[in-house]
Amino acid sequence: MAYPFDLEKIGAGLPVAQSIPQIVRELRQSRRCIVEAPPGTGKTTLVPPAVANLVAEDAARGQKTGAPGRVIVTGPRRLAVRAAADRLRQLSAGSVGGTNTADTSAAITSDAARARKRHGLVGHRMHGDSVAGTAVEFVTPAVLVRMLLSDPALDGVSAIILDEVHERQLDTDLALAFAAELAELREDLYLLVMSATLPAEGFSRVLPGAPVVSTPAVTHPTEVSYHPHPGRMSTEPRRRAAFWAHLAQLADAAVARTGHSALVFAPGAREVDEVAYLCQTRAFRLHGRLSAAEQRAAMSEGSGPRVVVATSIAESALTVPGVRVVVDSGMSRVPRRDAERGMQGLVTVSETQATAEQRAGRAGREGPGLVLRAFSAQDYRHFDADITPEITTTELTQAALWMAEWGTPLGVGLKLLTPPPRAGLDTAGEVLLRLGAVEADGSITELGRRLARLPLDPRLGRALLALGEPAAEALAALAAGLPGDLARASAPRSEVRRLERLSWDASAACGAVHARSSGAGSARRNSAERTAGLAVALAYPERVARREGNTDQYLLAGGSRAQLPADLGLSGARWLAIGEVTRVGSPSSAGRAGATIRSAARIDEADALGSIGVTERYSVDWAASKLQARKVLSTGAIELSSTPTRVTAQQAAPAIAQAIAREGLELFAPSAKARALIERLRFLHAQVGAPWPDPAAVDPFGWLGPELDQLARGKSPGSIDLYPALQRLLPWPEATRLDELAPARLQVPSGSHPRVDYSTGVPVVRVKLQECFGLAQSPTCAGVPVQFRLLSPAGRDLAITSDLASFWAGPYHQVRSEMRGRYPKHPWPDDPWNAQATARTKRRS
Repeated sequence: MAYPFDLEKIGAGLPVAQSIPQIVRELRQSRRCIVEAPPGTGKTTLVPPAVANLVAEDAARGQKTGAPGRVIVTGPRRLAVRAAADRLRQLSAGSVGGTNTADTSAAITSDAARARKRHGLVGHRMHGDSVAGTAVEFVTPAVLVRMLLSDPALDGVSAIILDEVHERQLDTDLALAFAAELAELREDLYLLVMSATLPAEGFSRVLPGAPVVSTPAVTHPTEVSYHPHPGRMSTEPRRRAAFWAHLAQLADAAVARTGHSALVFAPGAREVDEVAYLCQTRAFRLHGRLSAAEQRAAMSEGSGPRVVVATSIAESALTVPGVRVVVDSGMSRVPRRDAERGMQGLVTVSETQATAEQRAGRAGREGPGLVLRAFSAQDYRHFDADITPEITTTELTQAALWMAEWGTPLGVGLKLLTPPPRAGLDTAGEVLLRLGAVEADGSITELGRRLARLPLDPRLGRALLALGEPAAEALAALAAGLPGDLARASAPRSEVRRLERLSWDASAACGAVHARSSGAGSARRNSAERTAGLAVALAYPERVARREGNTDQYLLAGGSRAQLPADLGLSGARWLAIGEVTRVGSPSSAGRAGATIRSAARIDEADALGSIGVTERYSVDWAASKLQARKVLSTGAIELSSTPTRVTAQQAAPAIAQAIAREGLELFAPSAKARALIERLRFLHAQVGAPWPDPAAVDPFGWLGPELDQLARGKSPGSIDLYPALQRLLPWPEATRLDELAPARLQVPSGSHPRVDYSTGVPVVRVKLQECFGLAQSPTCAGVPVQFRLLSPAGRDLAITSDLASFWAGPYHQVRSEMRGRYPKHPWPDDPWNAQATARTKRRS
């Protein structure tokens, strides 16, 4: 029988070809398979058509009705998806989907054959770029997730292949978890996971029992050398610029010496552009912001040696032909979430050792290679060993929305390679709740379902639904990460048109959302500047910011501060809606911002307040021994006004509670009677527990009602009698046993009633020694023996004991021998057990 793809032709020279028979056997047996194959082995090129042939064979044998379903293959980045599709289209030319092969196979129906002639065997689908394919379709993980959310059964798909799972991107982890759940329900679905290395966590939780097929890499020897430069991780512009020149010089020298092409790894698109500009050799750039034509030009070998300067896209997801030299900056750009300041962005860090080895492996694919590392061997030893899963470090709003739509709010019950951090999920849930995308219990709303299906960040989608087509320009600039004034940014026209189409498609939903934005209804009638400000504010209300005085510092509604660079063209703006803000370190003690504004749009105060809302609260502080109350109007963390006011007792209670927690009840200067009751209650709370309270820990509103009214009217706490308030704390009917459990005074054999002191946490009685003659055992309070401080006739301490029986039997006789000569008028009997207790001298007793 004929098959859609000629595997012998496609797999010629690819190391993974030897593993294809085993992969097919494992799929036929368990329908699950994990393929471990290092970069460059050809797994992305050969495994998808092999699975497509298997699907076609199933259809031919009658195991499935109708035409064979598609094979969906995910790649971690758009550039890699397009390159993989282009490569397979090129290698499969002349197959069934081409022009020179007849569709006579029983494996393919006539309808399917006509569709393939019309659309082609291989397609790709991603953000803003799609080519139809009937056998294999390469997509980004986000596209697969949205396919699953739109059609959880994934009709028309017979196999899912998740490639480059080792990169641990968030979208890939989610796509794997969703696909694994679908595979449990669909026995006819093939599921493959392909990874350069098996993650440390393993796949036992996500794909239990799935067989592993390993393909060894076929590489040539490489020579590794180290060329450190002091500017590598510097934040000083001149030193950093010198480092980019260092990379270009290393590449130029290596190309001149070896006569082979070089691949230079830089952390981001801007750095790629800088290094490529500095190269003397013919240089190409390779990053995600380039057009498809520019990316294909970098991937074409051409004639003569060249330098290709790339981001991490070239580490494993695609192979740049002709490369025998690798220049590694030792730097990676990764997403990081600053939970403390509520910021998310890309930060530049040292790469991991695993990344360094993957980059080095690119030099030995086609022959002996040369690896030039722009860092030291000691630096390498201090790099982290493995890639940190993105799910643990990045912002999770989009992921939380997808999980809610999948029916697993906050990821509960979802089998992920790495569980997301709870704090990140909670923050994401708060954002979705504010957007109206989820209910309080985490379940998704109808608006949330529309946002989940939009190929757009949910915050940007929320703004697009609210403002419609006029917001497309600003939102496109925001999505593209363009710097500067977003109202004047030149966003890619293709992205603007895409967002305009999305707004037209979602027009039915606009009315329901417009109601939440006071300014949205009139946005179409206002300037582009106002629309841009509203769009950014609706997407990121926590980033609405007000200028602080006449400085370049802005306070964000979320509570953090950021500095506005002069070159953004927004100087002097009173209010800004900030699109991107990046941290630059810790805020200084002088109050300087710990972040820099990268993009923003002006917004007037009315729109700013309308996008966030104004809240009224009462600020009650305890200062200078009195309550100071103010009525505060604020929008988020931005205080709009503060005026002195009087407060109610209920409003004053929290401030009193804080003052009590800080200063204790001593702030009331309690009388001796009140202080004694406080100490007795604390003692019972510690020894007996409930219902006996600790006065300092009880909500003041529950027992200081009348006194709080007096304090709110400005009365000094020192003039308030606390004893009546403390009596309200006594638990009834247990309060009837107060004198039994913790008596205020204790009767001793002399007939006197000395006070019991509970201030140290144990009952203490100070009494003259002679008054305790005949008291054989120490009494107890709430089960705690009373500690006696036995005094001399002059009132000085003679002994401290909680065991009178032991004292009388031993230490007393030493005290007697020392004291009877000093105090001869007082009794010092040989037998204290049976002596007359007295507070008098022998003459008076």
